[in-house]
Amino acid sequence: MKSRIVTIDGPAGSGKSTVSRELARRLGWSFLDTGAMYRALAYAAAEEGQDLGDEKGVAEIAGRQNFEFTPSSEGIKVFLDRRDISKEIRSPEVTASVSRIASSVVLRRLLVEMQRDFAQKAGDMVTEGRDQGSVVFPDADVKFYLDAGVKIRAQRRAAELEASGQRVDIQDVMKAIEKRDLADKSREAAPLVCPEDAIVIDSSNISAEQVTERMLSAVKEII
Repeated sequence: MKSRIVTIDGPAGSGKSTVSRELARRLGWSFLDTGAMYRALAYAAAEEGQDLGDEKGVAEIAGRQNFEFTPSSEGIKVFLDRRDISKEIRSPEVTASVSRIASSVVLRRLLVEMQRDFAQKAGDMVTEGRDQGSVVFPDADVKFYLDAGVKIRAQRRAAELEASGQRVDIQDVMKAIEKRDLADKSREAAPLVCPEDAIVIDSSNISAEQVTERMLSAVKEII
């Protein structure tokens, strides 16, 4: 039986990870946080002092290092050579650099292969990112595009960072998100777009629980 795939795309801070994780839990499916893959590679490159502009050098790190992505009650655990770097990849420094990985055609192609390989082993899966329904899994059974106003997204991201013990300025977070939005939507390699056949949900004024319920109803109706 062919595995079923639900994709959730959207900009930074729209709530993709939270909703995707809960939707996968309720469906009893696997969950893939693709952003964690990009962050893990950016972190590994920075740790080795690798220039992110050197695509070949970063690609060599991706091939040499052992990355593991496993589900957890907190979302997804990321291991680099058996070392838990789940917290480190969420730092402002990694956040600021990850768009350089995402804008590389070569590195993005490499990570897309990793995501498709993960899907083959995962079975039924909910996956979230910025190009899951448009590029990585264009034939997904159900596609969602989750959006929210930039101020709301900045508040969510700031709360997330503060919860992990980081001190942040909301204006700095908002500027970082606006910069990331521009980079995501204007890059040559798989820019952030809303797939034509996606179900669009604006989460600005509704809770993650309400978003999850809407998605769950849609999935059960379609699949």
